[in-house]
Amino acid sequence: MTSNTAPIKWAQRSDSLYITIALPDVKDETITLTDSELHFKGTSEDKPYEVNIKFFQPVDSSNTESTYKVLPRSVQFYIIKAKSEKEDDDEEEFWPRLLEDKLLEKNQVKIDWDRYVDEDEEEEAGGFDTSALEGGMGMGGMGGMPGMDMEALMKQMGNLGGAEGMGGMGGMPGVPGEADEVDSDDDDEDDLPDLE
Repeated sequence: MTSNTAPIKWAQRSDSLYITIALPDVKDETITLTDSELHFKGTSEDKPYEVNIKFFQPVDSSNTESTYKVLPRSVQFYIIKAKSEKEDDDEEEFWPRLLEDKLLEKNQVKIDWDRYVDEDEEEEAGGFDTSALEGGMGMGGMGGMPGMDMEALMKQMGNLGGAEGMGGMGGMPGVPGEADEVDSDDDDEDDLPDLE
């Protein structure tokens, strides 16, 4: 019986990869991770599936943080990238793609938009939510909401709770933080131009 190619989604940070093989109820899985390749065989809905990929650059397969877990709707991998061998390059880098072979990439691999972070936004977003891999009660495909700080979000929005910075909006009754002074409607009408 021939094996089907399993759908792959991926996202990355400068130091790690998050790969998802999107198959429900995987059974009889065989997973081999080397520094250059990932091999997966398994059965989903009584159909055999297989993934054989060669990474764009080496990964650190012996790192104890590199792990995987078979979940009800997918098999998820958290893989640490290998440190760059360049002596002058202390920083890890973003890969332009997951696979060494560009043509295979186009047909087999999709970007995991739920976990995607642009290279220049990585510090703000933080690392991957790996709670699902630790047996935690993660939200599956959501990947958490890294960097969600309501206080910082409100400051970024200009403290709309007090309506500061909203020209013409001051003095709104019932808005928390506003002075409880009562403006008469007559004062506001004096500043309006006549209607024609």
